[in-house]
Amino acid sequence: MDIFSLITTFSTRFLGIFIEAVSFLLLGTLISGLLEAFVTHDDIVRLMPRRTIPAILVGSFLGFVFPVCECGVVPVTRKLYQKGLPISVGITFLLAAPVMNPIVLASTFAAFGFGPVLIGRYAISWVMAVGIGLLFSFQPNTQRILNPATLAVISGGSGDATTLAPQKRMTLVPGLAHALRSASGEFFEMGRYLIIGSLLAALMQTFISQESLKALASSPVNSVLVMAALAFVLSLCSTVDAFLALSFARAFTVGSILTFLTFGPMVDIKTTSMYLGMFRRRTVVYLVVLPLLISTLFGIWLNLNVRF
Repeated sequence: MDIFSLITTFSTRFLGIFIEAVSFLLLGTLISGLLEAFVTHDDIVRLMPRRTIPAILVGSFLGFVFPVCECGVVPVTRKLYQKGLPISVGITFLLAAPVMNPIVLASTFAAFGFGPVLIGRYAISWVMAVGIGLLFSFQPNTQRILNPATLAVISGGSGDATTLAPQKRMTLVPGLAHALRSASGEFFEMGRYLIIGSLLAALMQTFISQESLKALASSPVNSVLVMAALAFVLSLCSTVDAFLALSFARAFTVGSILTFLTFGPMVDIKTTSMYLGMFRRRTVVYLVVLPLLISTLFGIWLNLNVRF
């Protein structure tokens, strides 16, 4: 492939990834702006269970209240942190919402119908999100989880996340104007991480062909690892990834398809870049490695022990 073809391929793939994701980032920042204007810290405290496990269980289903994909969920999570959402509940929501929402439910059903893939996708995603959220509940120190920029945002500039600035619910017209201003600022702030992630994903797709990865899928174990790599590299939106997974269904095992559909919405190149805009690097490592390990173990176990 000559240099002109490489540039054309790279540009096409970058624009495809970015245009697909940017609309959902816009939706997420708009929801974040509305939360800023119309939801108070007292609302979160009143609605969220006080005990850790019930709160995490609620967090795993918040995607049905805020139906955002993996790009839109990051600004929404950051805004919910600003309103007083516990860190572990936010982690659970961050990982669960890209799958546990009505849009993805409908697209997965349209692609695979009601069967093992649909059930497995939701069961595994729920277990992963709740399990990782519970692990983070053992670390109460937010300064070891969130990066300094996020700590400054959620504490109103004080740098102490335990001291939230006073918050009041705004009236409708001023609130909408404030929501748009807040969404605009957050869109451009998070957009730079989306651009970096989209560039990296496009580079990976340009120089690593899907055919070369398919050729490695020669066993129940290899097929799972290959599909996990594809999910990370392709960086697809969770609202459409089921249709691409359907095209792989004849060549790959059910376990590997489920790994693709559970790991990809939680972690890919562009979301990893966006996580770095909110969390410390060590936290991001956990947010990448833990879903990878859990999803691949589920996929390999299913391939070796279950016949579909």
